[in-house]
Amino acid sequence: MGDSSPKITVVVPTYNERDNLPRLVEMLSALGLPNLHVLVVDDDSPDGTGELADKLALESPQSLGVLHRTTKDGLGRAYVAGIGRALDEGADVVIQMDADLSHPASVVPVMVEKLLSTDAAVVIGSRYVSGGSVAGDWGLHRKFLSAWANFYVNTILRLGVKDVTAGFKAWKAETLRTIDVASIHSNGYAFQVEMNYRTVRHGGKIYEVPIRFEQRADGVSKMSLAVQIESALMPWRLRFGRKV
Repeated sequence: MGDSSPKITVVVPTYNERDNLPRLVEMLSALGLPNLHVLVVDDDSPDGTGELADKLALESPQSLGVLHRTTKDGLGRAYVAGIGRALDEGADVVIQMDADLSHPASVVPVMVEKLLSTDAAVVIGSRYVSGGSVAGDWGLHRKFLSAWANFYVNTILRLGVKDVTAGFKAWKAETLRTIDVASIHSNGYAFQVEMNYRTVRHGGKIYEVPIRFEQRADGVSKMSLAVQIESALMPWRLRFGRKV
């Protein structure tokens, strides 16, 4: 008999995450969640992350897959490609997760249980609900920018989400099809905001569970000025542009 558990696919975009990826895969495997799959979406990493992902996939072909992209054109594009592949391969639940170990793998079962036992369209791993926190080594400047971004977006779009820029999310597959992820062209934090906005506009409910958000373990942040500018403009485009 086949596994009747819902298929859970964790989509993990990577660019120069060779040191972190094996640790993340090990953490996810150790959860013991039935029918859990990992899909690595590598943007032609110069450090060999893609080749390492292929090796890991050969060792665990039933639970790990790799999608190679030849153009590094942003986190949003990588997620669109990965989510599309996950849906095509029959995922019932799709999880967005960073490869830098800032998102706690231990919370994945909590997010999945919340998603499947409620009317949630998406469950966010949230820094800003009761019980959530950020790493103690976050500087005051970064804490201020993060808090300001959430205030800014919610003031304009009135989403009612505490951590509206969060990138750690568990989605029902039907929600992703309803909001038409393939048609989203934003990147970075703007991509996260637009997904939340589309969910709310289509009547979906967003739930949040607390996490402790850690400083990335190894490597450097990919945040660019272009991503910051897009993130600042996106709420206005969503509010006054063509409705989605």
